[in-house]
Amino acid sequence: MKKFFVLTVLFALPLVAYLFFSSGVNNFAKLPVLTENIAELSNFKTLKGKDIQLKDKITILSFYGSSIEKMEGNAFNLNEKIYDKNFKFKDLQFVVLAEEGTQSEAEKLLQEISTTVSPEKWKFAFGSSSEIKRVFNSLETSYQLNNQTATPFVFIIDKERNLRGRPLDSEETEETVYGYDTRSVAEITNKMVDDVKVILAEYRLALKKYNRNKAIQNET
Repeated sequence: MKKFFVLTVLFALPLVAYLFFSSGVNNFAKLPVLTENIAELSNFKTLKGKDIQLKDKITILSFYGSSIEKMEGNAFNLNEKIYDKNFKFKDLQFVVLAEEGTQSEAEKLLQEISTTVSPEKWKFAFGSSSEIKRVFNSLETSYQLNNQTATPFVFIIDKERNLRGRPLDSEETEETVYGYDTRSVAEITNKMVDDVKVILAEYRLALKKYNRNKAIQNET
């Protein structure tokens, strides 16, 4: 009887995994690539004056430009619904592109959103408005930056600097989902939460496969 129970659980695990990913809004096994080769952050510096890059990181990319104070509500929504639940994932970073001269506003916002967990994965990167536009334009979306080089939409960028989202021809979308409107808690909850789960699961599976193959190589 005990052996039968163990076998039943083992056979049920794939079904549980399938139901988990198919129960949400997003039914993709992998989050589709919408735009390849997003511009690297070569001309930006962090609050500590260090370089920052998209390559080899899963990035939640935001554009606050010169209006960090006006984007505080967006940051809080993103922090509560996405960051708090996923910040322990090793290769995940939350990057905010902002204009030079807004460092003090960024420091203030970091203090305000650090009431629940450490904001260590929040990375403010400062550059010129032209550099912010360069990166934004490389996304090739249907959205626009406002006159303060900001947008409420945030974007999921994979380790190969590709924009991930939902294409128009999927069953779930009436229009291509390039990014997620952080003004709307409902949109974050109903779309982005699920999509972040999918891409993190993709990289977890890739890491497990890599470790398994490495272990096999070491045994031979």
